[in-house]
Amino acid sequence: MKRTGMTRPLDTLGRIVIPKEIRASMGIEIGDPLEFYLDTESGFMGVGKYNGLSCKLCNSTQDLSYFKSSLLCKQCILDMKGNVGVSPVPTPAVKEPAYKEHKVHRSSLQLLKSLQQLMREHPKAKQSEYAVWLGVSQGRISQLKKLL
Repeated sequence: MKRTGMTRPLDTLGRIVIPKEIRASMGIEIGDPLEFYLDTESGFMGVGKYNGLSCKLCNSTQDLSYFKSSLLCKQCILDMKGNVGVSPVPTPAVKEPAYKEHKVHRSSLQLLKSLQQLMREHPKAKQSEYAVWLGVSQGRISQLKKLL
């Protein structure tokens, strides 16, 4: 159950207006019968659209059976048994872990040697290219260049 944040006062005759947004989201039209649910221990009162004696899935009134406190018609039960009109539930996408793989930490001396070698082999390369080749940031390349 979800809180809506909407409140409405009772009028002098004990009536309450159900907000238009809630009626629209629940499919309640003017004149539809409503059903009240009570839990006196917790002080909870709920309101729902009254379906009467009809199938929970298709609103049929023929050949009804109870299943887990809901009425279902024989045709809907047969359809569910035969997977008629059933679409597969998509498997949730596996999120990548928030952390990145552990990088191999190399000493500054190792990085300096590698950078010197790359600079000899590719003297006109950009700082960003050196960073990609060494697997470090451009800022780290700048620091290493200052050490040279």
